[in-house]
Amino acid sequence: MIEIANLNGNLGEFHLRDINLKVNKGEYLAILGPTGAGKTVLVEYIAGIYKSDKGNILVDGEDITPLYPEERNIGYVPQDYALFPNLTVKKNIAYGLEARRMPPEQINSIVSEMISRLKIEYIQHRMPLNLSGGEKQRVALGRALTTEPKLLLLDEPLSALDENLRMEMARKLRQLQRDVNGTFIHVCHSFEEASDVADRIALMNDGTIIQTGTLKEVMEAPKNEFVARFMKSQNIFYGLSDGSTVKIGKTVLFRKNPFKGDVLVVIRPENIAIVENENNKGQNVFSGKVENAKRKPYFTEIAVDINPPFVIYSPTEKKYNKGDNIIISIPPEKIVVIEKSDS
Repeated sequence: MIEIANLNGNLGEFHLRDINLKVNKGEYLAILGPTGAGKTVLVEYIAGIYKSDKGNILVDGEDITPLYPEERNIGYVPQDYALFPNLTVKKNIAYGLEARRMPPEQINSIVSEMISRLKIEYIQHRMPLNLSGGEKQRVALGRALTTEPKLLLLDEPLSALDENLRMEMARKLRQLQRDVNGTFIHVCHSFEEASDVADRIALMNDGTIIQTGTLKEVMEAPKNEFVARFMKSQNIFYGLSDGSTVKIGKTVLFRKNPFKGDVLVVIRPENIAIVENENNKGQNVFSGKVENAKRKPYFTEIAVDINPPFVIYSPTEKKYNKGDNIIISIPPEKIVVIEKSDS
């Protein structure tokens, strides 16, 4: 298990602040966040590239904080893959083993097995200059994994790939992690990418970890406005709560919550249902007109003119046009009410 406790680091213009994080053995964790959040800096601290000002990093109970990078037994694949341009694919993958002065026959056996597992036999004698982005990624993974690290750090490993290849390589990464039963930490800025690979996510902003959990947990129960907006909740409003209802604009939502006064209300668009029966009556049922409807690959995004306006994701093939009357229903349990921060 990886445990980071109260990690702080000062790089001058950027600070890591009070990082606390646990990653279970055999878990795939994605670190998510916007550009400049500190995701890459955090993995560089874990790898030992920077020395922390305060706090500890423990791997299987051992404090590795004072150790040099080569002493930590942590694999690290940087965003640019950092392959040695003067070495063939096979030599790149063997590099870590040769640095440990392993017997040549043992190196050949391990490297051959890794090349076979990654299905890159056809490029093993090529130089990095002649490789595609996906091929470079697999070589960098092979080089990191041959030394059997306790932890593998992946810094935006799919960012240089096109969309189709990114999805394919995400699946392969996940399968590889399962095959080797490895502990992976994967930096990215897309929760779609995180959903393809990760067991859990850690959401970062401004040098600190804001929230951790499964993707579903974080999407359904965002901790604050930043999390809600980053996870594309779409329907985010300031409201007034009396503990049983919340008023936003001219709309009153029934939702029991522990707050009274100013609150933030978050409702994911896929959690709002379209009601076909005009006679449907009940709590949180509202009528309005379609302002806009856009067909997306797996749903239709509909903007509804209610005060305030709502965005809905409809999974049906039914076509909606501007001006159509529409009735929506919002389940109370899907309404997230957050105490409004003064900051």
